[in-house]
This record gives sequence, C-alpha cells and structure tokens, in this order.
Amino acid sequence: MTDLIAYPPAIAGLLAVRAVAPLGPGVPVHGVRDQLAAIDDAAFGRAVNQNMAATCRAGLWLAFNFLDESHAISQTAEGVPDYDFWHAIMHRREPDAPNSKYWWRRVGKHPVLDRLRERAPEVGYEFTTPEAFVDFCERVRNTGTADEETAKRVQQLEWNLHFAWCFERVVGT
Repeated sequence: MTDLIAYPPAIAGLLAVRAVAPLGPGVPVHGVRDQLAAIDDAAFGRAVNQNMAATCRAGLWLAFNFLDESHAISQTAEGVPDYDFWHAIMHRREPDAPNSKYWWRRVGKHPVLDRLRERAPEVGYEFTTPEAFVDFCERVRNTGTADEETAKRVQQLEWNLHFAWCFERVVGT
C-alpha cells in the first residue's frame, strides 16, 4: 500500500520486507540495520531535495522499529512539518501520548492528514484528528482486539501516505 510509487531498488527492497508495525515501540529489526544505514542521498536515484531525503530516512528507521534513530533525524529540523510528522508518530509509538499530541499540534494542517481522512475508511476507521487517533491507540494498544488491528492498519496507511509524500518531494514529482 505505497500508492503505486516506483521506489528505487534499495528502498523498494526494504519496503518489501517491512511488516506491519506495532502500536508500541516494537523490537528493532536488526537484520536490516545495515541496509537502513546505507540509505544515503544516492539511494533515492535522482534526489533533488536532501532535506526531504532525511525525512524519508526517519520514516524508514521508524518502519523497522528503530525509534531512537528515527527520533535523532526528526529532531534535526524541529518546526518543519514533515520532520514533526515523523516525530509525532515516534512519540505515539514510544508510547508518550502527551508528547505525540504536542508534535501533532506543531505539524498543524498537513495535506497527508487530509488524505488520511479520505483513505482511513478503507481500513475501517473514521480519522478525525491525529490527537484523537493517539487516544484511540492508547485505548487499544496491547489489547489483542479487532480495534487494535484497525489501529495498526490506520498507522500503516498513515506511514505509507507520509512516506510517499516525502519521497515525491525528494525526487521532485
């Protein structure tokens, strides 16, 4: 569910082995650490926006449960909505709901959130605000319920949409 974007081989290879992330911190997938660390600007092919390439790297680290590595990148440009977006997700998964909500407020109105509102019903959820989704995740994390599975699907969709948004800005599409 990456919205049919043709990612370069190094990125496509990682996305092919990515599992659905837990609502909590999860366990880092150490088998891909070297691949993640090797994602540099050249891995994006015709990268034209190095700042956005860093946002993609933050998302990739997060996708494989390396919260500290993702956090280190997202903190490098606080106040830039795409960095703050990953920052908010990372704190939601940590879990640190108040901190996540703080970063969502910093993100503000973002086109990816509009897209998430449109697409979330496809996975069985009516997305209203990121703060409400943080509360939903808090309620269902580690319950083993259908609601927890729904939250994971929404989180996966959120990741896919934001990663695609960032990638498109890296390569100028």
